[in-house]
Amino acid sequence: MASIKDVAARAGVSVATVSRVLNDHPSVSADARTRVLAAVEALGYRPNAIARSLRTDQTRTLGLVISDVMNPYFTELARSVEEEARALGYSVIIGNADERPDLQDHHVTTLLDRRIDGLLVSPTDGGSPRMLDAARTGTPMVFVDRWIPGVDVPVVRSDGRGAVRDLVAHLYGLGHRRLAIIAGPAATTTGRERVDAFREALGAYGLALPDAYIGQGDFQADSGRRVTEGFLDLAEPPEVVFAADNLMALGALDAVRARGLRVPDDIALAAFDDIPWFVHTDPPVTAVAQPTRELGRAAVRALVDRVEGRPGASVTLPARLVVRRSCGEPTPPQSPSPVRRSTS
Repeated sequence: MASIKDVAARAGVSVATVSRVLNDHPSVSADARTRVLAAVEALGYRPNAIARSLRTDQTRTLGLVISDVMNPYFTELARSVEEEARALGYSVIIGNADERPDLQDHHVTTLLDRRIDGLLVSPTDGGSPRMLDAARTGTPMVFVDRWIPGVDVPVVRSDGRGAVRDLVAHLYGLGHRRLAIIAGPAATTTGRERVDAFREALGAYGLALPDAYIGQGDFQADSGRRVTEGFLDLAEPPEVVFAADNLMALGALDAVRARGLRVPDDIALAAFDDIPWFVHTDPPVTAVAQPTRELGRAAVRALVDRVEGRPGASVTLPARLVVRRSCGEPTPPQSPSPVRRSTS
């Protein structure tokens, strides 16, 4: 592997000149810059990132700690973050908290030890001690999807209230009156916000949300299955189950099928967090879709602003309702088959 001394020898300049060229210092002549860059290309020289970070106090690396890498929403978010960071000249190291505060702290500590320039976090369970400490001691940080009230960190998230109102209006228009929700963890902002939005939307139609129709989940499929089984055991089961995330919706679908029932004939199902799989289920699932890719890009831009000394701004983007056929929607009419003309 070529060294900086090899580059200097090939270009006929000093090691200091090579260093100035690689750091884009303005004092280097155009001729020396051209010769150094030609030597770098010919030798395939790659600067030592660790050594450079010690000189510049930057690694051009961002950390991303997500709540659950198995959740398709966070998988798509992570992909968007990585793509935008790469476009801005940064690399990303990802840690999966698996909805556990202790794992979140482990990843935050590890990332800071690796001298990342900034940190994106989707806080689990209301936060964790190491993450909160990092936020309060000046580490460039942005919360994405979830946030912690009272912590002075930019937040990039979607606002689902309008889409939830649209969902309830849609369900009411289909004739549904008994609506239940599988809630996410109350310790998370998204868990609380989605229940509040659902209750508020029901109230606009004079509909109540009794305690029996609120099931406590944890954003995992098993909890969706368990809560739905409880709903089905009620003397008066709900007509609709609204799962506050996609994995709980898949668990709810499993519970309905395990009873020999069908969606939407026996009970309707809707979800928060649309995923590509929902168009392939039978029936396709009506869902609230978040602008996941846009959220990832906006979060990276806000964090890079903070890393580079600019004020990073919070961003809120609207979610939208995607209507399919899991709530008793009429089947769309089939296009007529083309008439085959005889060639005889």
